[in-house]
Amino acid sequence: MRRMTVGLALLLVAGCGQVEQPYRPKSVPDVAASEAPSKAKATSTAGARPDTIDVGGELEVRVRWPERDDALVRLFPGYYAEAWEAVMSGDDRYLRRVEPAYAGEAAAWVRNFTDKKQSVSGVVRLFRLRVKAVVGRGAELNVCVDETKMKLVSTSTGEPISPQPDSSRAPYLQIVLAHRDDDGVWRIRQFSHSKEGCT
Repeated sequence: MRRMTVGLALLLVAGCGQVEQPYRPKSVPDVAASEAPSKAKATSTAGARPDTIDVGGELEVRVRWPERDDALVRLFPGYYAEAWEAVMSGDDRYLRRVEPAYAGEAAAWVRNFTDKKQSVSGVVRLFRLRVKAVVGRGAELNVCVDETKMKLVSTSTGEPISPQPDSSRAPYLQIVLAHRDDDGVWRIRQFSHSKEGCT
């Protein structure tokens, strides 16, 4: 999978003896449920947009919002927080923000952590969030992701894992391709990233 955040390669999990049940999404939440509040707690000092999202009491996502405010701009910050929420609690809400064709890959990203009993803690900054282009029903979003104060940790011990991933060394540019479906909702179609553009 192209890196969304912590850029770890997806590994095949093999083992012997009794194996814990792997993470499997219960279902793809329907659009009607998409406006229900997430378990992640949000606080805001600038209108209705959350400046800080508390994910599972372990991860704090700080968002520096642009002037523009609409569903497209909010798409990635909401997905980012809810994807980490899935790693921590198994919640499926992040899947409402992706196209059905991408749901399997998004779930595999979550399993990459849960199968290895890994989670995260600390602080992440999302900044320089902008809509680079909108063409018909397609759009490209760019956002800088700073995970230098986030740690990959063992869920068994709570201790940081060594070595930490490359994304903990410097902010990176997350590129999000989105599509507006027939129901008028923007959903993520694809991710890519770059080491350039967020120094």
